[in-house]
Amino acid sequence: MSGARQYHEIPGSFEMRRGGVLERPVIAYETWGRLNAQRDNAVLIFTGLSPSAHASSSPADPTPGWWEESVGPSRPIDTRRWFVICVNSLGSCFGSTGPASIDPRTGQPYRLGFPVLTLEDVAVAGRRVLENLGIDVLHTLVGPSMGGMTALGYAAMFPGSARRLLLISCGARALPFAIAMRSLQREIIRRDPAWDEGRYDTATGPVAGMRMARKLGMITYRSAREWEQRFGRDRIPDERRNGDAFAPAFEIESYLEAHARKFTGQFDPNCYLYLSRASDLFDLAEHGGSVATVLAGVRAERALVIGVSTDILFPIHQQRELAAGLAAGAAEVEFEELASVQGHDSFLVDMDRFRPVIRRFFDRPALAPVRVGPWPVRDTVARRLP
Repeated sequence: MSGARQYHEIPGSFEMRRGGVLERPVIAYETWGRLNAQRDNAVLIFTGLSPSAHASSSPADPTPGWWEESVGPSRPIDTRRWFVICVNSLGSCFGSTGPASIDPRTGQPYRLGFPVLTLEDVAVAGRRVLENLGIDVLHTLVGPSMGGMTALGYAAMFPGSARRLLLISCGARALPFAIAMRSLQREIIRRDPAWDEGRYDTATGPVAGMRMARKLGMITYRSAREWEQRFGRDRIPDERRNGDAFAPAFEIESYLEAHARKFTGQFDPNCYLYLSRASDLFDLAEHGGSVATVLAGVRAERALVIGVSTDILFPIHQQRELAAGLAAGAAEVEFEELASVQGHDSFLVDMDRFRPVIRRFFDRPALAPVRVGPWPVRDTVARRLP
């Protein structure tokens, strides 16, 4: 049913890229729209680290999705035209098999017995869902953030299987800053005594560790410029303070605490650790000797690469690298540098900038020459290369 969560059990043994096997893993996914008779209007979305497959609302599930303003009728990814599939990543905790799932061989949760996870494993699992749906070639493969790296892995492993690529705020690999931040987040969780080497009580778990890790994550997802504009040095009203000399005193502290509390309890800590590590392990060059060589062999007809000037997790030069590499392989490439102040999370919140760009890409009917790089550094205005 369109919009309802569905499940595909991958038959037999699923071999993981870095060793280990999962028996009959399950992938949760949702779909919107209708697959046409030619089976050539399918759009696959890989998600960032924390979202579920619920990208948009539907009659079957009217709750708002994580990309509600981008996917749906009359929206940039118009479900009246496209058959949209969003998969919950292998290793996650929203219906797909992950460390919190029951290992059918033992009857107990996998926990740290789950094999090392890579984004290539996530991509292959997504491919298995498409095969089950009878889809061989995608109209468009979409990936924001971690999902963008997953999409790159997919395109490298299955060249020619996606006619178009939409890559948002991602890169060919994680840079040292991003690795350092995620490493610290993982250490914070693992040093919480309640983590207990991954054997925590699921009803409680390492709450303090997850809260602090999420706060650190939010600092990397947004930008200092946004917070200056949004919070400045605004103080928390006295009636909301508890009298502790070191209790939060500024509104920015309250903001981080609210996001941390919302996240804690919704996401399984071990799943978080595995997906975070998978993001660090990904390196597109492993699929062909160099990033440039791999990108040139992707064989997409057209690509749109979007970056944000204030993104510190995936700086804008990483998106330029992707656009230039795809163009070298004869793909027709558009590159957009957006001046959003919301940093890495801009694709989730700055819809006024993202919607028109994504809509133009999906509305463009015929292939036509597109000018490609080099692109000058300019972080003050959004631009489109005609």
